Amino acid sequence: METRYPANPEDFRNYDTERIRAEFLIQSLFTPGKLSLTYTHADRMVIGGACPLEPIRLEGGKELGTGSFLERREMGVINVGSQGSVSVDGEDITLDSTEGLYLGKDTADVVFSSSDPNDPARFYLLSGPAHKRYPVQKATRNESVTANLGDKSQANVRTIYKYIHPGGIQSCQLVMGMTVLEPGSVWNSMPCHTHERRMEVYFYFDLDPSAILVHLMGEPEQTRHLIMHNEEAVISPSWSIHSGCATSNYAFIWGMLGENQTFDDMDAVDLTSQLR
Repeated sequence: METRYPANPEDFRNYDTERIRAEFLIQSLFTPGKLSLTYTHADRMVIGGACPLEPIRLEGGKELGTGSFLERREMGVINVGSQGSVSVDGEDITLDSTEGLYLGKDTADVVFSSSDPNDPARFYLLSGPAHKRYPVQKATRNESVTANLGDKSQANVRTIYKYIHPGGIQSCQLVMGMTVLEPGSVWNSMPCHTHERRMEVYFYFDLDPSAILVHLMGEPEQTRHLIMHNEEAVISPSWSIHSGCATSNYAFIWGMLGENQTFDDMDAVDLTSQLR
């Protein structure tokens, strides 16, 4: 498990491209046959990806200081590959592409598998600390709370699918879902915002392999950017905006931890006076 440490916004202003990428960009999430995990001390979020050829078991370790991974944690999983299954304390739960799963605190045994190892599943996962146990529950697009946003003239027509949130699948801290942009739309989270009370992680997928995505981050008056590609994730501290524009449409999975679970608890940025 790789470890990332929090960044001070004053220090961030002096980071060069290499430092920004090293601190916030997460690549190589889906190495065939491997489980990749990154632990950020920003609200102690764990970001990971599993691409099983043979079954892969989720285990605890020194980084967590617990016997099992979810002894004091909860987790959200969304499959962005071909069909697979997650064995949860002996019960196999099948996940097709874009289907998700919530795993509560004290889940003892978690194993990721692909239905066809020649065309494996790709399980994207987020995990945060939890003080209360909620039941295991599967999530699908059709059953999620949705919101249609954006304007074609602003190239940001998109649908938000809320999977884990107070009005859907219950969790202790984690909020997680997916946003899908329509063809011809390339902007996300613009007008942009921050939320001092929560950190967030964006995972971009379904981006054409030949396309790039420019992710904007930093304090509103001190923005920086990252060039990103398909199936890469970026850590957004609570003080940072998180917005992007690509050379084609795409989808992304968002996940948050922090003081509350209120999706609309945002501090809007005035594009004409604050953003630089």
